[in-house]
Amino acid sequence: FEKLCSISLSHINVYACLVCGKYFQGRGLKSHAYIHSVQFSHHVFLNLHTLKFYCLPDNYEIIDSSLEDITYVLKPTFTTQQIANLDKQAKLSRAYDGTTYLPGIVGLNNIKANDYANAVLQALSNVPPLRNYFLEEENYKSIQRPPGDIMFLLVQRFGELMRKLWNPRNFKAHVSPHEMLQAVVLCSKKNFQITKQGDGVDFLSWFLNALHSALGGTKKKKKSE
Repeated sequence: FEKLCSISLSHINVYACLVCGKYFQGRGLKSHAYIHSVQFSHHVFLNLHTLKFYCLPDNYEIIDSSLEDITYVLKPTFTTQQIANLDKQAKLSRAYDGTTYLPGIVGLNNIKANDYANAVLQALSNVPPLRNYFLEEENYKSIQRPPGDIMFLLVQRFGELMRKLWNPRNFKAHVSPHEMLQAVVLCSKKNFQITKQGDGVDFLSWFLNALHSALGGTKKKKKSE
């Protein structure tokens, strides 16, 4: 879900409790995460920005390679070679809960009435040139946008969702599109919502145009992926 504290609703310095899954701000004395650790005896927290693990309330960093599975699920990465081989091998992956799935063919949660958007996102995630471009963050990381421009959020969130859909090491055979859809609601000025059905064709048209312009595209052909 969107990385904000469940108490202060702040996006700054947010930690996930690895016992109950809730998000809390800060880890210092009197912070929400600190108080949670004392009240409920939940001791392991993950900083959602730096992807470092901490033990609270003792406040020391945990270095343990067995935790890498968690950070990879949060932020999957792909090499150029892995991307090139995606369509050559149809290898089933086993999720943590024991189910098997084919990377790229996984479910997207329907939060309330966002199935129209999910269908479009699923379709786009299986268009190889588009998929390959977004799987490698380096392709668009350095694109310059004017100050205060929120539309590039769509590019970042779509890239994140694409990498999670194609992740061969997922914990479950489905992915939450919540952060992606939050960006859609914001960038479309609520024309497309999570709580209200929309038209898939309208959404596809708006979304592709929005991605194109956010990537620096113009009305001329081939100005963006």
